[in-house]
Amino acid sequence: MKKWYPLILSMVLLAGCTPKFGSDDKVVQKSNNKKETSIVTSYQISDQYYKNIYPYKTSKSRGLVVSNLNTSYDIEEFETGLMRVAQHNYSPDDYLFQEGQYLSSDTITKWLNRKYTKSQLKKNGLKEKDNVGLNPMNDGKGSVQQQNEKNPIYLAQILEQDYLTQDSKGNVKLSGVAIGLALNSVYYYQKQKYGATYEVKIPQSTLNTKGKQIAQEVVQRLRNMKALKNVPITIALYKQQSKDSVIPGNYFAYATVPANSTTVNDWKNINEKYYLFPSNSATNAHRDDEKTFENFKTDIEDYFPNYTGCIGRARYSNGQLVDLSIDIPIQFYGQAEVIAFTQYVAGLVVKTFPDYVNLQVSITANNEPKALIVRESKAKDPTIHIYN
Repeated sequence: MKKWYPLILSMVLLAGCTPKFGSDDKVVQKSNNKKETSIVTSYQISDQYYKNIYPYKTSKSRGLVVSNLNTSYDIEEFETGLMRVAQHNYSPDDYLFQEGQYLSSDTITKWLNRKYTKSQLKKNGLKEKDNVGLNPMNDGKGSVQQQNEKNPIYLAQILEQDYLTQDSKGNVKLSGVAIGLALNSVYYYQKQKYGATYEVKIPQSTLNTKGKQIAQEVVQRLRNMKALKNVPITIALYKQQSKDSVIPGNYFAYATVPANSTTVNDWKNINEKYYLFPSNSATNAHRDDEKTFENFKTDIEDYFPNYTGCIGRARYSNGQLVDLSIDIPIQFYGQAEVIAFTQYVAGLVVKTFPDYVNLQVSITANNEPKALIVRESKAKDPTIHIYN
């Protein structure tokens, strides 16, 4: 059972602005040369999110992102971050969102392979047409360590998102594609099966160079697909974190390829980064924000005896704090404590953090959710959700 407590009376939805309601639209969408009647829902959580087409079509590569990225933080950011990048070219006011329908799991898996040598192709009974891996060839020269340090796996995952437009007659067509390329900042390998795991750290300069080379090849391959010959393509480079990271990586560059073009140039830098609060890196880069977070922690410590600490994950865009997610684990001995503690923390959120920051505070006990506090940017008061 869940209860909603109007502890602070501002009923904004978790995703932000007041939702938009109206009449659902029937649209006609072509799929495999067949026309399908679909529905575009009138419900839109906020201007930050795209409307969708229903029945909902899942990605043709569904499940690959989960299996090939290092952490749950990277899994989420790789997808939602690409949506933010896409908004540079495909406005939520004008475009509908659909998961990728053109790159299948089989295609992406083959592209994520290493390039084969001729002898490797022969050994595995493959033909040259199967030699489509985008990661560097391992020629077997030198020790296992030398081979892996010389030619690490750069490309970890590929994500496709499709963006559609609707004309006045209700016809829907593909009008843009966004492609995310997840690159390894750390490459892991083993010298022997079931042996110790070793790592190769890949510098940012190398990710820039290799990522852009891979992006050029990906775009050329997409243009060979009939459906993608003449639509704009936005392609973005994502740096994923190590396996032990408690914060996600970030997109660091993107380029837009006009319809019918195969040339990827005019790269634009993306100045986004996540920091863990508290941490030395956050103190060095954003001392004032880190101090504000420490004050928040201290105020909780002064109030509640069973408090054991909290951590925050902060996203910065162009040097500005835009999102802060705070996790507070605590031991409770009754529902009255949950309500009292949540109310106190909600008040601290309003008092402590500036209103231009999107805030989410998750309160847990024994790894079970107890309360959720959300305050969106520019909102006066937070929404509070207490679980029971």
